[in-house]
Amino acid sequence: MSADSQGYEEVNYIKYLEQRVRELELEVGHLRGLIAKYKEDIEYYKSQIDKLLAPPLIEATFIQLLPDRRAIVKSSTGPTLIVHILDSVDISKLRPGTPVALNQRGSTIVDILPQREDPYVKAMEVVEKPKTRYIDIGGLNEQVKELREVVELPLRSPELFKAMGIEPPKGVLLYGPPGCGKTLLARAVAGESNATFIRLVASELAQKFIGEGARLVRELFSLARRKAPAIVLIDEIDAIGAKRLDVGTTGEREIHRTLTQLLAELDGFDPLDRVKVIATTNRIDILDPALLRPGRFDKLIEVPPPDLRGRVEIFKVHTRKMPLHKDVDLFILAVKTEGATGADIKAICTEAGLNAIRNGQRVVTMEDFDNAIARVLKKRFRPYTHTSSSSSKQRQSSLWM
Repeated sequence: MSADSQGYEEVNYIKYLEQRVRELELEVGHLRGLIAKYKEDIEYYKSQIDKLLAPPLIEATFIQLLPDRRAIVKSSTGPTLIVHILDSVDISKLRPGTPVALNQRGSTIVDILPQREDPYVKAMEVVEKPKTRYIDIGGLNEQVKELREVVELPLRSPELFKAMGIEPPKGVLLYGPPGCGKTLLARAVAGESNATFIRLVASELAQKFIGEGARLVRELFSLARRKAPAIVLIDEIDAIGAKRLDVGTTGEREIHRTLTQLLAELDGFDPLDRVKVIATTNRIDILDPALLRPGRFDKLIEVPPPDLRGRVEIFKVHTRKMPLHKDVDLFILAVKTEGATGADIKAICTEAGLNAIRNGQRVVTMEDFDNAIARVLKKRFRPYTHTSSSSSKQRQSSLWM
């Protein structure tokens, strides 16, 4: 190849490259224009989405999915609406009963809300379990045994009941005089078991507005099922479980609605096989018969005042960490405290310790216990004597002299 022809080809190649550079520069300019346009579109759609999602939004309940990304929802404001679903919402997550958020302008579904838990019900869950154990209970060995069979065994070994072809009991009712250890037993179950423990006082279910008490009961058992295995303790159930009468007051009718919802949850279309219910009362005589029939509270456990042996065990529990003098005889103390409850014995031990502190002693003596028994049981069992108004006035005047 000659030098002239070679130089001619190099010139043409340079011209080709220059033309190609100009073409690429035009393409780059065009792409930059497209990028700017797309950025404007993105900003526009973001602003539209922000407008749709801007509060305040309306809470609604999803009912049914329709064609063309439409849905039937029940608004919290009252009406049932047919609305559109935003493209960013995953319709596969929509189930009947799912809470959703609607924008106010077009009532479009813009978001799926998490399942709402009533904070009042959520607060009933005992996160920090009590430190009470079965060894802290004296004189109730038979009751502890029955309670473990009814509550703990079905939660820990459900296969035993399946092998026998029987259903485990749903609930247990602890009844007896005040101060005999009903709540203490429930606290021990909570401390010993690995189940979620949910506690409430029955009077908390007596609400002001119609339907609120029944709703709390429904959400309470719904929470227990989600947290299963779980134990629900209803303390002083007679507050809502008294015999239903033909009364005309709105408050009584609302309590009856709450009781009816509780009975429905105990019967339960949804099984309570991993949820156990413990209730306590000291007025079993006024409870509605519907609560006591088998299938609801299957096991009735009486917690009576302690006998002589039980009082000795209770004294051992409450004096376990006390520095006792060698003259202290727990059996004699148990004999002297006939008729006392477990709460009385605990008060006696506390009072005996206070007596020792007042006297500057390092140990608690039998005399301290005698003084404590006289002080506590005198208040506990002191009979009521009627005094005339004149003697009462004389006594009051003597107090001021």
